[in-house]
Amino acid sequence: MVEQVFKLPTGDEKVVEKVIFDENVHYLHMVFNQNDGLPEHYSNSTVYMTVVRGTLSIGLNEQEIHEYPQGTLLKIPFHTKMNVKNLHQDTLELIVVKAPAPKQ
Repeated sequence: MVEQVFKLPTGDEKVVEKVIFDENVHYLHMVFNQNDGLPEHYSNSTVYMTVVRGTLSIGLNEQEIHEYPQGTLLKIPFHTKMNVKNLHQDTLELIVVKAPAPKQ
């Protein structure tokens, strides 16, 4: 078999999963319930964030929180302060791609 196959969880439980984490790309799968999210941090690469379901509430740098529905793809520049949250009742599911992969 030439290809590698990866399975993503399909439930509603909180997940922050490093699906692919190599020298080319970091591909993460995240699921957050209401009031869950990530600690505030700075992006360590260009970040491509896809809202698979739910509504993303995100504050970038000093901006107010903006909300993005299912089907939205965000491109977030390197070294941007990020505050990622689910402020809604519906489960939030994200696919996050960091490219190029951050250098440690």
